[in-house]
Amino acid sequence: MIKKDGGASLFSPLEVIIHLIKIACERPDRIGRSLSQWDCSELARELQRCRIVTSISAETVRRILHSQKLKPWRYHLWLNSNTPRDSEFCRKVEELIDLYTRPITANEVVLCVDEKTSLQPRPRKHPTKPCRPGGPSLVEHEYKRDGALNLFAAFDPHTGYVYGQCYERKRQEEFIAFLEYLDSQIPAGITIHIICDNVSVHKSKKVQQWLAKNPRFVFHFTPVHCSWMNQVEQWFSILQRKRFKITDFESKSDLQKKIIQFIHEWNEHARPLK
Repeated sequence: MIKKDGGASLFSPLEVIIHLIKIACERPDRIGRSLSQWDCSELARELQRCRIVTSISAETVRRILHSQKLKPWRYHLWLNSNTPRDSEFCRKVEELIDLYTRPITANEVVLCVDEKTSLQPRPRKHPTKPCRPGGPSLVEHEYKRDGALNLFAAFDPHTGYVYGQCYERKRQEEFIAFLEYLDSQIPAGITIHIICDNVSVHKSKKVQQWLAKNPRFVFHFTPVHCSWMNQVEQWFSILQRKRFKITDFESKSDLQKKIIQFIHEWNEHARPLK
């Protein structure tokens, strides 16, 4: 121990570092703090609250953590899966990779299918203004609620072509309607391989009954927690960035019109993703 600031007890510098590292490597709520993550200021306060120091700056905390390569304010999602990555998992992955990489014959097509839900028009109370020299576009902060739509989309990984339809709800009835739309758009005699995830809408009883009557549709399900293997997700990110970075549509009908227009414009220069 050393004595400073009118006799207040302080730990030695090395002990302060050890205490700081220990606290930084613990969850805040496990030691009685209502925080989701530590930052340098909160760690400095915790050292003072525990009477490890009488005062310490957030910058000093940052330098100590930097020397130990610790950044408790950062996080990454990870999966502690109850389902082992076993032979069945490998089989499904290999099946999808084969659909993505092998040459596709003239009598088959591969489509990555999923839904982008709760797309809201959010009409602004005042018009959005385009950019001017020296300034950005201006978007009114306040908007009105006007419901939401669900986009059902199918992305062809070999050509980049996209099929899309909007629906008020996301149920097995809407999913079957989308399958019927695909059936009407793709010439007869072509086998349609559908890659999709394991949500109940894709596996419901009515869907199974519909598939039994439409055998040219062949479903391939991604493994659980492997949505990244469905390439329509990458296309959804492009849609989000290019069409929904500014959410400002007059109504749901205007929103639907603009989504379908985006798909048509995309298909004019459709290309597979690398």
